[in-house]
Amino acid sequence: MVSLREIAQQAAQAAEILLDAARPQPGGICVVGCSTSEVAGEMIGSASNLEVAQAVWEGLAPAIREAKLYLAVQGCEHINRALCVPRACAERFDLTEVMVTPWLHAGGAFITYAYGRTADPVMVEDLRARAVLGLDIGGTLIGMHLRPVAVPIHTPLRQIGAAHLTMARVRPRYIGGPRAKYQPE
Repeated sequence: MVSLREIAQQAAQAAEILLDAARPQPGGICVVGCSTSEVAGEMIGSASNLEVAQAVWEGLAPAIREAKLYLAVQGCEHINRALCVPRACAERFDLTEVMVTPWLHAGGAFITYAYGRTADPVMVEDLRARAVLGLDIGGTLIGMHLRPVAVPIHTPLRQIGAAHLTMARVRPRYIGGPRAKYQPE
C-alpha cells in the first residue's frame, strides 16, 4: 500500500483536476464514493480503514470547501448507498432524510469519517440526480447521483492508492435537430 501521505496527495490532486475540468458554480453538490478497502489494495468492503478515510478526506475536503460546494459522501450498499450531507444541502435541494448512522461495517470507513467531520450532518436517501461533479474511488458507483449528462474526466491520475479513480462533471443536454446551435463548453 502507498503511504497515507501519498493517498492524501493523490486525493488533493484528484480534487484539483476535477474542479479545474468542471468549473462548478458555488452551491452545487460534489458527490464522492470511496472504498478505503480498494485504496488499501483489498477487495471492496473487506478491509474498511479509518486512517485511509482520513487521508482521502484531508486531500479532498479542503478543495471542495474552498470551491464553496456541498460535499455529499455516499455509503455502501449495506445502507442502500445513502449519503452524508450537511443539513443546509439537504434543505436547499429538498433531499429526503433517512434514519441511519454509518459505521465501519455498514456504510464504510469514508462515510463514517465524513459523518464525524461534516458540519450538522444528515443522512439522505439520494441526491435526486443533482450532483454536478463527482469522484468514484474504488468502483462505488456514484453515477446515479449525477445530473444528466455526465461527462467523464480523462486524466493521467487513474488511481488513489490502489483504487481505480473515475471522475465526472455534468453538462446540459443537447436538444434540437440539425439546425440547432450550441454554445461551446
